[in-house]
Amino acid sequence: MARSVPTFTGPVDGDELGVTLVHEHIFVTDPELDVNMPHPEWDEQVAIERAVASLTDLYARGVRTVVDLTVIGLGRDVRRAAEVASRVPVRIVAATGCYAASVLPPFFRLNGPGLVVDGPDPLVDLFAGDIEAGIAGTRVRAGMIKIASDGDGLTPDVSRVFAAAASAHLRTGVPITTHSDAAARGGIAQQDALAHLGVPLDRVVIGHSGDSLDLSYLRSLADRGSFLGFDRFGMEHVGRDADRIRMLLALLDAGYADRIVLSHDAAVFSRVTPPSWRAAHAPNWHMAHLFETVLPQLRDAGVDDVTLHQLMVVNPRRLLTGGA
Repeated sequence: MARSVPTFTGPVDGDELGVTLVHEHIFVTDPELDVNMPHPEWDEQVAIERAVASLTDLYARGVRTVVDLTVIGLGRDVRRAAEVASRVPVRIVAATGCYAASVLPPFFRLNGPGLVVDGPDPLVDLFAGDIEAGIAGTRVRAGMIKIASDGDGLTPDVSRVFAAAASAHLRTGVPITTHSDAAARGGIAQQDALAHLGVPLDRVVIGHSGDSLDLSYLRSLADRGSFLGFDRFGMEHVGRDADRIRMLLALLDAGYADRIVLSHDAAVFSRVTPPSWRAAHAPNWHMAHLFETVLPQLRDAGVDDVTLHQLMVVNPRRLLTGGA
């Protein structure tokens, strides 16, 4: 039996995770802006009810687990998400980490080893504490570590986040997932950094790999052991689903079915791309899109149920548990 995975509502045996979406968000907010410049489309109770309806619908479509990668920098509110989790049949996995694709927030820039306020790195304390003790004083423990680099590459601040994530992974065994810049082949530097820090690359997802049209780049990432995140289905404003499907089929034909995970990077509410904008510019960017559109297209292209089970059940389980 695969080891258990922490969720908002308690640990779940790996063998019971079922169909899993490994890269989603319930709510993406900005607490400082929310106080000083409230968004006209945000109504907390309406958003909670919408999240409950959305996640309950996913259960009816066969989904059993959703990983919420909302971390520091994206407005994580564990208590708000816990209210949703308590009311839905799917299990939700929380994440720790820091979404800082170039520069850390001022507190972290000034606090840590050799900095103005010298002492232990608070990033390490945050990540490990979220995993071992619980997030923000709750009993909700994180089951994934989320980090990011973008067009600027591994800046000093980003490198520090990667080091903290590696430290937390080596201490706890919790896997790491990234935001990467596929166009710049950013996953290579991410793998180099994490491998140098001692992280086994088969415990890492190179996120947004599905945005790449470079098959040799994707194969090189997979050949080093990492999972490839085809995790932006429905995000037509950054890439066409037709291209994502074409690259996914090429990888499956090349024998990489055991190295790919599928998801949307969608949110029930995101302040960054609010509902009115999504309705106009990315109407298919929601957590049911795989089941409504993408998986049927894969079946029509000849992908069998065994392979889909590998992508949606087996690979997420291996990622989250470290088991077979």
